[in-house]
Amino acid sequence: MDRKAELGAFLRSRRARLSPEEAGLPRFGGRRRVPGLRREELARLAGVSTDYYVRLEQGRADNVSDEVVAAVSAALRLDGPERAHLHRLVRGAPARPAGSGGPAAPQTVRPGLRRLLESMPGTPACVLGRRTDILAWNPLYAALFTDLDALPAERRNKLWLLFTHPQWRDRFADPEAKAACLTSFFRLERGRHPDDPGYDDLVAELSAQSPRFRALWAEHEVCDSTHGSWTLRHPAVGEVTLAYETLRLPDDPDQLLITYTTEPASPSESALRALAGPLPVDA
Repeated sequence: MDRKAELGAFLRSRRARLSPEEAGLPRFGGRRRVPGLRREELARLAGVSTDYYVRLEQGRADNVSDEVVAAVSAALRLDGPERAHLHRLVRGAPARPAGSGGPAAPQTVRPGLRRLLESMPGTPACVLGRRTDILAWNPLYAALFTDLDALPAERRNKLWLLFTHPQWRDRFADPEAKAACLTSFFRLERGRHPDDPGYDDLVAELSAQSPRFRALWAEHEVCDSTHGSWTLRHPAVGEVTLAYETLRLPDDPDQLLITYTTEPASPSESALRALAGPLPVDA
């Protein structure tokens, strides 16, 4: 990842979405040449010189203080994930341990975590790795989406499936919202791993395959999708609304355990039970 280019593009995209009126600035003159705030307006809001802000946006500012990053974040009205993303772009991700240079090693899921997935036959669940790779899953998760065992290992990837696999995309009642959410989460994760070329390889592949992905990627949105809900439309059981929780493993922050549940005594719970079939009875 070209961190300086990414920093400039991110700051320009955040300026473009904020009008002078929203920022509490007077709007003078007629037609503006740029959408949103001008550089000098943003610099005034952040309390820095225009020249300094221009150098920051161009990736030419050295030793940028935390106070300046905080001031720019506040002026742009960034949320928590956006602030963290900006800080990583300015500072760079933490250095990897000595001797860990080069491509990241393939990820593995420890046996205990696989047993945990198997112990939840009535709860769809998966383990997500770097680049939104699906590392492990239980049968009900596959029943909800698609037979992951039938896919090549390199295509068991949420982002790839959402933009190239019609069955996966059609599962979502609002596929556009899901696409925007997952793309913005992927960008946030890419910022955490600037030295992993696999992220940019996937961006290049999807940009060539999907005009919709290209458009979303150009928006530079970031979000941390820790919990929420999605409504699925399954051909066998109909509509199912699932709440998801994302848990980052404490001993491996590059792996996420994601579980899906339904409201008790709801039509979605009945649909999920029907999809799961008879659950095993303890001896």
